[in-house]
Amino acid sequence: MKIVLDIPDDQFSFVMKLVRNLTFLKATPLPAGASNEKALFLAEFGESIDELNDVLAGKTQAADAYSLLDEL
Repeated sequence: MKIVLDIPDDQFSFVMKLVRNLTFLKATPLPAGASNEKALFLAEFGESIDELNDVLAGKTQAADAYSLLDEL
């Protein structure tokens, strides 16, 4: 699950230290001024890249295009 937080600039450092100390969370700062739609796109795109890297490394198996179309 993903969430987007709006953090004041003066508190950003503190929040990132806090998040990095929680080992079950993964935090990726977004560029300043990024909209919620852009943030969602970047998060989903990053997740897609991670999945592709897992397939290329042989950790998971890719679904074929016909299976994906059947889900639609």
